[in-house]
Amino acid sequence: MTLMSEIDRYLRATRMAETKFGRLAANDPRLVRDLRNGREAGRRMRTRIAAFIAGSLPQ
Repeated sequence: MTLMSEIDRYLRATRMAETKFGRLAANDPRLVRDLRNGREAGRRMRTRIAAFIAGSLPQ
C-alpha cells in the first residue's frame, strides 16, 4: 500500500481534515496537499506518518 493510500484510508476512517492530519502527524498543514501534488516524503517523514497513524487508530 502506498503512503498516500494509507493516508487517504486514515482520513476516511477518522473523517479528519487533511490540514489537521498534516499538523498532527508532521507539524505541516500542507503535507497532504503537497504529497498529492508530487512532493516526495523521505524515510524519516514516512516513518513519522506511519507512527502517527499506528498510534492513533483504535485497536
